[in-house]
Amino acid sequence: MDERLRLDAHLGVDERLCSKVACAREAVATLTFDYGDQMAALGPLGPGGDPHAHDLCATHSERLSVPAGWLVIRHEALRA
Repeated sequence: MDERLRLDAHLGVDERLCSKVACAREAVATLTFDYGDQMAALGPLGPGGDPHAHDLCATHSERLSVPAGWLVIRHEALRA
């Protein structure tokens, strides 16, 4: 099992955690990068298991920063 997944024995469901170091909050969004186009995309949680995607909690999703000159695409559902 992926170390970023936690089994909640009481509920019997998997909870995906934020990928940021020392953050134990539940992930709500998935971040992906396109280095060639200098673009980052932040959207709803992806299916998981993609080593090039990073799950983020609400706090880290809001604080997202990228290198100067990069474009950030945010899925509208996350802005509600």
